Amino acid sequence: MEELEMVLLEGEEKMDKAIQAYEHELSTVRTGRANANLLDSIQIDYYGVATPIKQISSVSIPESNQLYIKPYDKSSIKAIETAILASPLGLTPQSDGNGIRLILPKMTEERRKELVKLVGKMQEQAKVHVRNIRRELNDDVKKLALPEDDEKSTIEDVQKLTDQKIEKIEKITEAKNADLMAI
Repeated sequence: MEELEMVLLEGEEKMDKAIQAYEHELSTVRTGRANANLLDSIQIDYYGVATPIKQISSVSIPESNQLYIKPYDKSSIKAIETAILASPLGLTPQSDGNGIRLILPKMTEERRKELVKLVGKMQEQAKVHVRNIRRELNDDVKKLALPEDDEKSTIEDVQKLTDQKIEKIEKITEAKNADLMAI
């Protein structure tokens, strides 16, 4: 029975990690408000090494629709500007010599709907990930050679856990979509 508990705990932990990864991925989707996580996917060539912007600068939010990037090394300002322009964010960096200001434009209704679709795709990937973990868990339970009744009730418990995690993903998605559609 200890082995069964370990298998179930590991499975729940994997599902929680999948949800955390989904939440992190969602944080990179731009809403109407500034969020430093927008820059997570942007890397610059810093002395020949691909480096995330956050590792070579501080990022602050002076206003609800602005980000201010202040590099620790001012010589990297040009490289940061180039990386931001090349990114899919669609933002125009404004340098003041000490740092870079990014002003997030108001999103159009069309852009908001596109982002809601993108979030929907991300949600489906997260659900598939959780379901794959469920399948692995069920396989692990079957390998334990439990009595038939115990195996059946454990597989039902795994399904209940999966349903809870998928419901959590749906709530996270609803919150993100509400944030995206808020003007």
